[in-house]
Amino acid sequence: MAGVNHRYILRAHGDEGITAELFALEEAPVPEPGPGQCLIKVLWLSVDPAMRGWISTWPNYRDPVALGSVMVGFTVGQVLASRHPDYPVGCFVLGRQGWQEWALSDGSDIDRRLDPDQAPLTAHLHVLGHTGLTAYLGLMRVGQPMPGETVVVSTAAGAVGSTVGQIAKLKGCRTVGITGAPDKIASCLKDFGYDAALDYKAEPDLPAALGRACPAGIDVYFDNVGGEISDAVMQHLNVGARVVICGTLGILDGETALGPRVNRQLLVKRARMEGFLILDHLDHAEAARAELAQWYQAGKLRAREEVVDGLAQAPEALMRLLRGDNRGKMLVRVGAPAD
Repeated sequence: MAGVNHRYILRAHGDEGITAELFALEEAPVPEPGPGQCLIKVLWLSVDPAMRGWISTWPNYRDPVALGSVMVGFTVGQVLASRHPDYPVGCFVLGRQGWQEWALSDGSDIDRRLDPDQAPLTAHLHVLGHTGLTAYLGLMRVGQPMPGETVVVSTAAGAVGSTVGQIAKLKGCRTVGITGAPDKIASCLKDFGYDAALDYKAEPDLPAALGRACPAGIDVYFDNVGGEISDAVMQHLNVGARVVICGTLGILDGETALGPRVNRQLLVKRARMEGFLILDHLDHAEAARAELAQWYQAGKLRAREEVVDGLAQAPEALMRLLRGDNRGKMLVRVGAPAD
């Protein structure tokens, strides 16, 4: 297929911070599929906090993106040429085609075909995709919430956090969100149904504010940030509490985190703190996705999207996300479906 494929190449690792200069926008010919391959037109790109770790050389759960290669990312695309029996022309796919407009695939980087009548295509990059699965499996398998318990969520208005809060409510829990702006507080309460929400930037004494918001203590903490916010939460853990470590946005890569040592709290409260990676729980993904889809189609699960247009906006979208300037799941609209 004739044409130009615009793609972002990683030119340097982000150990000293994420800047636009880490990425180079290049042009290449649109490739032609060979035997067993299909050509995917990328329609949507997911921008995720985990990307900070993917382009750093600090120890992580995966090797860093190789310099000179296409930046990685979850995508929704449409097959426009195919010599692969499982992916006919016209079908929509969820995969890992990365920061480019066109991608060849042998199927190994495709997660599944999508039914466009089931839900909007973008939903498969948040509540029905890895974001929703992270929220569901992290909360249910590690947090193990019980009806009537108090669940606290950091980055509570974010894509993962907002889904965690809604799932906890659906499971009969009291939910308290921690976020960082007045409009995000309003979204937590109005859009995502939290029972209470705290602005950590505005609270002069966050531990005291958490005590007021959680008079019966905290049974489950879904931690997306680490750092001082999590230090405050630890002071209110109940006996048998579960802490789900899903992200560390409040701790710089390579930084030695300093703060209160939680050994005593975990001992006295007989609490459990466990790191969560979705990669360890994929054998439960289908059952989780089925319940998420049921809730979403019934209008019980909501999501906010922030969309930027054009692949050229991807670096700035990532930086805005990491600064906390986004208002919803950050998505890049890369292309339009074929007629």
